[in-house]
Amino acid sequence: MEPIIRKENIIIDELRIENGKHLAVPLLKCAAIAIIENPFIGEEEQDLSTYGVLGKQLGRLLMENALRALRISPEDVQSYGKAVVTGLNGEMEHGAALLHQGFDDSIREILPLSKSIVPSAEKVAPAGCTIDVPLHHYKAMKIRSHYDGMEVFVQDAPRANEIMIVLSLTTGGRPLSRVGGLEYKDAIGQDGVN
Repeated sequence: MEPIIRKENIIIDELRIENGKHLAVPLLKCAAIAIIENPFIGEEEQDLSTYGVLGKQLGRLLMENALRALRISPEDVQSYGKAVVTGLNGEMEHGAALLHQGFDDSIREILPLSKSIVPSAEKVAPAGCTIDVPLHHYKAMKIRSHYDGMEVFVQDAPRANEIMIVLSLTTGGRPLSRVGGLEYKDAIGQDGVN
């Protein structure tokens, strides 16, 4: 089974100045987006586990798209997050079936040191809605400097019979972070927490 993709989008946010201070290295954020036909429309399927294959394919596609768009290697990724918006003719579980089954497997194949959960958001909404993709460090979710988010929308998606699936990556944490806690340089990354 292959996802039927109507369109793909890439959003890149490059931050160079924060609060009047020039950053030595710009912070890059990327949202890789796929708008697909909802494979569950008209189905009464109770067991959605068979759609994990689609989730894995979409995870790989979006990961590769984001890395290519940012022109970085997997070693340059510092944080990540994912989100899904199901169009109005679907249900929240349709998006969840793609986002939570197989999707992370592809990410971890490309980022083998990733231990932290991939934070997520999901909802059912009309085309043009926004969704905030939560972000945190890919090795240890207690690194406070990397708690962040990326607002994403596509003007004509998702249509009523579609699903919009998003993967966001960044090359760093919040600029000028100073709220304390576990620092990036001190993270162990063994259990995904510390």
